[in-house]
Parts: sequence; structure tokens; C-alpha cells
Amino acid sequence: MTDTANAGTSSDDSDELARRIAGLMPRAQTDLAELVAIPSVADPRQYPPEKCRQAAEWVAAAFTEAGLRDVHLEETPDGSHAVIGHRPPPPGAPTVLLYSHYDVQPPLDEAAWESPPFALTERDGRWYGRGAADCKGNIVMHLTALRALGGDVPVGLKLVVEGSEEQGTGGLEQYLPPHAGELHADALLICDTGNAAVGVPTATTSLRGVTNVVVTVRALAGDLHSGMFGGPAPDALAALIRMLDSLRDADGGTRIDGLDHTGTWSGVGYDETAFRADAGVLDGVRLTGSGTVADRLWARPAVTVLGIDCPPVVGSAAAVPATARARVSLRVPPGAEARAAQDALIAHLEAAAPWGVLVDVEREGAGSPFRAATGGPAYAALDRAMREVYGAPMSFLGQGGSIPLCNVLAATYPDAEIILMGVEEPRCLIHAPNESVDPGEIAHMAHVEALFLRHFADSGRR
Repeated sequence: MTDTANAGTSSDDSDELARRIAGLMPRAQTDLAELVAIPSVADPRQYPPEKCRQAAEWVAAAFTEAGLRDVHLEETPDGSHAVIGHRPPPPGAPTVLLYSHYDVQPPLDEAAWESPPFALTERDGRWYGRGAADCKGNIVMHLTALRALGGDVPVGLKLVVEGSEEQGTGGLEQYLPPHAGELHADALLICDTGNAAVGVPTATTSLRGVTNVVVTVRALAGDLHSGMFGGPAPDALAALIRMLDSLRDADGGTRIDGLDHTGTWSGVGYDETAFRADAGVLDGVRLTGSGTVADRLWARPAVTVLGIDCPPVVGSAAAVPATARARVSLRVPPGAEARAAQDALIAHLEAAAPWGVLVDVEREGAGSPFRAATGGPAYAALDRAMREVYGAPMSFLGQGGSIPLCNVLAATYPDAEIILMGVEEPRCLIHAPNESVDPGEIAHMAHVEALFLRHFADSGRR
């Protein structure tokens, strides 16, 4: 380790890192603009696959320039490409894995965007564009931290940037177990989350799992004229609506037979007024469920009807529907098992079917919830770094979303510390129109990451 690295815990060195990062922010903006301009949606039905390849090659070139070695593309079992690289550790130093993903969600309703989704646009102090936060902003955060450190990186590094995370097709999860040695590290920085709010230093320690089903209801051999048969003829859509309604209580809280709905969250809370603003809840509309907002988001199951197949309003006929179908998603809190939760959801829907209608339920994938262990030296180093950058201790946050990779990593590397962090805070509106990132969060979290690598080198030296 160099003298500079040994001095890495001093206030002067932290200030110097901050100055370097401030000087790198124009480059960070350029990098993010170049990445956002690539529509790397990993769904060939919507965007050309070569766009994902282009994004992967951009990432590989950028991390090679930032000092990693043998950075290359590896095809994963779902056909996507992961960017893999490394930097060997100094003698006796630990190794840290840097994770992110370069694929993005489709822009959805482009008419709802105030600026083109694939053109990074600065507005009101934020940078807008699809992937600006999730997760290309985190790629830029990694690059900025490494550039600020220059050649003075006091730990070993492993890199993996995957290319199909948003599609949930599991390419990296399947690739990882037979290639475990390639990505082994002492601490894993999973940079696909962020702070509780701008300026509130946070690590995500809890993720809900997810399981989806498609339920089909059949009541008639074919659609019938509602004037001739409506009344006694069983209506498949009405039956489906009753079944879906049974999944919630009068307050709108999820109530599925066999699933606990009383969990509580012990970490940092989520102010209800802030949640209403972050979620865009309309005036006069009440939040659903009971308990604190954090309880409902991070400690309890949550059901969502993702879509319904039924006649559209425009072009609908005066007919009793013979069949109807819905895709139902269930978020599963830590402490519950995803497959058991899926079983409970299916049993509930089947039991709730009225009038003897025929019900068929198709299972989709199930991702388990995740809870991180936070008592090791990596978390201590991260808390120290966050205190230095933000002037406040690190908070623990839950996430309602799911990252199935975390459970694969935990099973593959049981002795490694897994840390979820990044630049994504509620105002980013990830997955929604007008996604954005606060450039200050990129700067601050790059500073945190650089300091973390120095502090963890000291605490993890063997």
C-alpha cells in the first residue's frame, strides 16, 4: 500500500478526494449522457439487441480506462452479456466486488416525458433520462470513485455489470454459481439502491421477494348477448373482479389467507407526507393498509394486479364475457418464503372463486426476500465513510423491490458482507416517466465509495 493509501483516513485526504470528484463531475455528466443515449432495454421485442451490446462495450471500455484489468464480456445463460473485470489486491488487502447493471426499463409512455427519455437533460438541478439513476447513474458513481482514487486503490476489485436485471430473466444468477471463484470478494457493493432521501446516508438492508401468477377464469363456452342471457349467465370478468377484490381488506391492505400481515419495520421510517409526495398520491386519496408507511412497504406482503385481459372499453360489445385473465404480483417480506407465499396466493384465489367458475393459475418465477447482516467490518467502514461525507450516521432502509441476485450471492459467498447502496433516492422516479438523478448524490456517493475502499482496506487487512 502506498503512503497516500496509508494516510487515507485523514480529513485532508477526504477533502482532497472531494475536490477531485468535483473536478470529475463534468466528465461524469458526459459519461452519463453517452450511456443514457443507448436504449439498452434487454427485450428484443422492443429494442434491437445490439443496443445492449453497445452499452456493454461502453462499460467495458470505461472500466478498462479506469484501471481494471481483463475487462471483457461474458455471455450468460439468458443470452445477455455481463461485463467482468478485476484488479488484484495489494499484499494482504481484502477484495471488493463492484456491481451494477447497464440494462434499463423501457420508457413506457413517452408522451409523459418532459424531455426525450434517451437524451440526458438537465432541469431544475437534476439530470433526466431513462437509466439516469437506475442503474447507469450507479455505473458512473463507480467510475467517478475509481478515477478520484487514480492508481491508488488500496483493495482488490472485482467488477460485474449485468445486462438483463430489469427483465428478470436471471442470466447473472444462473452464471454465478459455476463461476463462483471469478467473482469472489470479501465485501460486495450491490449498487442498485440509494439513500432514503437526498442527503440522508443510507444502506438498504432488507428487500422484499416477489412472486407472480396469471389467473384465468372460464365460465361459458363463448361470449353471450347480455340482453338475451345476462342475469343468470355467469360473468367471468365479474367473477375475476370478486376474486381480486378478496385479496384486500376494507382499508386496502393485503389480506391473503396463510400470510402474516402484521410485520413491523425497525429501521429508518418513511414520513407519510413525504411518501405521498414521492408516490404522487392525489389530494384526497387515502393510503391503503394500516401500520406505518415503512411497515407496509418493507415488512408486510403487498399484492398488485399488474394487468387484466378483458374487452377494452372502445370496441366492447353488449356481451357477457366467457373468460377473463389477470396477472397478479405479490411482494414477499423478509421472514416469509417466496414459494410458500405463492402457494398461499394460489389457494386464496381458488377458494375465492364464486359460482363454480373454472380457475386455472399459471405460476411465474419466485424471488426470495433478503436481509443483510450488518455487524461486520465492511458496514463499519461504510458508516465511517458516510459520516465523513454527509455529516450524519448511516441509516438502514428497506426496499419494497426485489433483487434476486442478492440471495444467490449470499448462498455462493456466505462469508462475504453484502451492502446495497447507490444514487437512487425517491425523487429519481425509477421505472417511471421522467426518471432523474441528483448529480450531488453521484458526487457524494462516489466520495463515500472511495473512502469506503480506503477504510475497508485498513479494517480488512490480513
